[in-house]
Amino acid sequence: MRFRHRAAAGFATLLLPFAGLVGLASPAQAATSVTATYAKTQDWGSGFEGKWTVKNTGTTTINSWTVEWDFPSGTKATSAWDATVTNSGDHWTAKNVGWNGTLAPGASVSFGFNGSGTGSPTACKLNGGSCDGTSVPGDAAPSAPGTPTASNVTDTSVRLSWSAATDDKGIKNYDVLRDGARVATVTGTSYTDSGLTKGTDYSYTVRARDTADQTGPASGAVRVRTTGQTEEPPPTGDKVKLGYFTEWGVYGRNYHVKNLVTSGSAAKITHINYSFGNVKNGQCVVDDTFAAYEKAYTADQSVSGTADTWDQPLRGNFNQLRQLKAKYPHIKVLYSFGGWTYSGGFGQAAANAAAFAKSCKSVVEDPRWADVFDGIDIDWEYPNACGLTCDTSGPAAFKTLSQALRAEFGPDYLVTAAITADGSSGGKIDAADYGGAAQYLDWYNVMTYDYFGAFDADGPTAPHSPLTSYPGIPQAGFNSADAIAKLKSKGVPSAKLLLGIGFYGRGWTGVTQSAPGGTATGPAPGTYEPGIEDYKVLKNSCPATGTIAGTAYAHCGNNWWSYDTPATINSKMAWAKSQGLGGAFFWEFSGDTANGELVSAIDGGLK
Repeated sequence: MRFRHRAAAGFATLLLPFAGLVGLASPAQAATSVTATYAKTQDWGSGFEGKWTVKNTGTTTINSWTVEWDFPSGTKATSAWDATVTNSGDHWTAKNVGWNGTLAPGASVSFGFNGSGTGSPTACKLNGGSCDGTSVPGDAAPSAPGTPTASNVTDTSVRLSWSAATDDKGIKNYDVLRDGARVATVTGTSYTDSGLTKGTDYSYTVRARDTADQTGPASGAVRVRTTGQTEEPPPTGDKVKLGYFTEWGVYGRNYHVKNLVTSGSAAKITHINYSFGNVKNGQCVVDDTFAAYEKAYTADQSVSGTADTWDQPLRGNFNQLRQLKAKYPHIKVLYSFGGWTYSGGFGQAAANAAAFAKSCKSVVEDPRWADVFDGIDIDWEYPNACGLTCDTSGPAAFKTLSQALRAEFGPDYLVTAAITADGSSGGKIDAADYGGAAQYLDWYNVMTYDYFGAFDADGPTAPHSPLTSYPGIPQAGFNSADAIAKLKSKGVPSAKLLLGIGFYGRGWTGVTQSAPGGTATGPAPGTYEPGIEDYKVLKNSCPATGTIAGTAYAHCGNNWWSYDTPATINSKMAWAKSQGLGGAFFWEFSGDTANGELVSAIDGGLK
């Protein structure tokens, strides 16, 4: 997809003059373990900016850290970054986030906060010991318990048991977590959870606490479905109805997993592609860890209506997807890797396809979220052809990669791919062995959009997602029907092809001609990117004035846009059914209206 650019996701703080260090601790000269020092980096009278630095002064790696301190009455932290900061009255606790808990000998890490009041921290503790290193903090935290096993599953209860964790100080108790939230603390290695809802999926993990009150990592997750009928029947029909959920949408777009519930879309889809994981050095990696599994949600923001806690093992989008699946058990979630921006690493991945597949499975099956994902999607733009960069790995590389993924993931996982829809002679479909690769994949998401747009600044104006060809189309083969026909001719079964729908429009400015084929001077203004705008905006700002090749277009002022509407989607779904296609997919949820007009059109059209 041409416009899949990852939004900047960092948090910025003011660059302010550095104030003097306030040393609550200085590293001891003797054999020490870990220290914490505090600095007030800015003071503006009624408030201030503070920074803690944690340093491993020992000889062994530490895997987590917790800094505690007291503020005098009237002083508090108001916001924080690079740590999860909570308080109980005037006692404050800062715990590492997922990416900065491990410190090798000699390494250090800092976190900061904005505060109000005039006081300074006192009574500093680090991992239960002193912050100056003169007394050794608690030794290693407990190991992870074994992944729980489930038995005696009923409509409303399940018995869980697990193998014990180990710790040099001895295990005190275990926390049992359901869907990431603690539901019990027990001294033994079993627990019966009750009061559950029949026909519902739940995910359980366990973590240990030692006699020094250190908490270890969570176990692997076990997914349990209670017996009885689910309260949310799956959508009718046997067609795939898949939407992309963007990782970065939680920032500027302010679009979260809960929006799938409030819009009514969750009840009308069958699958979600979570996008995008990155491909670096020939390996699958999580891209934005904060959005994926660290961002804390309040009760009103979360799918379950329960607020995240600082110490739960999984937060962010992944935990929200877990909660969504508990509420809508019919939904399957795939982790999508690549996209327009992150496809540059696929060539290296194809050179060692088995190692790539193994790395992808380790990400998808990470024990913190193994129950969230039901499969993997590869969005390589484009094998043996040019996208943001040009790939020269050869026509067999895509098939090799697909075969390795299926071998690694096995028959029980979904393995899919988003692919080009260039149906021209000698075009991108002809550049790779999509026919040969199809045997290893459950389906193809055929990206039947972005054919035309203001990346050709002077036009001619043309619908970006034409269903069929039409007289005057700027490029032969650039339409859905030709792309689908070409893939079928290469041996791809119709049922393994999904028709793509864009929940956005592409547009030009400087256009005087209402009908397609006009000249332009450049891209029309867009909320996030010139030449692109969400359907939810365009339906009101530039209503459709005509249709061409199964897609709507609109001429308003000197701007010209093309986009799909509920009416054109309904026609496209009828065509997909007539072709025996496996269903449809769309890019992406946040472009739809608050009540999910376009998702409803896909759902209704495929019934």
